[in-house]
Amino acid sequence: MAASETLTAERILEATEEVLRRHGPAKATVVDVARALGVSHGTVYRHFRTKAALREAVTQRWLDRTSQTLSRFVTEDRDPEERVRDWLAGLFEAKRQKAGGDPELFATYSVLVEEAGEVVGAHIDELTGQLTEIIRAGVATGVFTVPDPAVAARAVFQATGRFHDPSYSREWRKPGVETEFEAMVELLLRGLRG
Repeated sequence: MAASETLTAERILEATEEVLRRHGPAKATVVDVARALGVSHGTVYRHFRTKAALREAVTQRWLDRTSQTLSRFVTEDRDPEERVRDWLAGLFEAKRQKAGGDPELFATYSVLVEEAGEVVGAHIDELTGQLTEIIRAGVATGVFTVPDPAVAARAVFQATGRFHDPSYSREWRKPGVETEFEAMVELLLRGLRG
């Protein structure tokens, strides 16, 4: 890191991703991150009090990318059924891109996610919250007939787990998976319509 460059939490998280990619979660240390940044490990600890806090923050950053990608479907002014379909497809594609685009980092995050239960829980709450808002808009316009959009959103999210839960990532590239995904989405949309 250049002497004139200010060390930020974001820069530390970027370096942490690189270190995790190179060494994996079992061997990556705060000292490795500090070395990659050209600073002392104490400097890193000023931003993140513990190794666990650093790992949690990098996991949060990774999960937030998916939430941010999908957030646009919440505020769009178009048919709620199309928005649900596109939101689910966006979630599936985001997870497939992470698994296929950077398999080393995906494997690392799969381990980190197991450690970061609260972060993952908050991420799932955020995602189901987005889906709730889309379903609520559908109820308001008469497209959907479910009595509780939040319960329906959680059910839709859970029913589509095979297409976004990292434990199923090996299946995401199999022939016919898109057809199976589309069939599941259509079934769920019929259920939302009542």
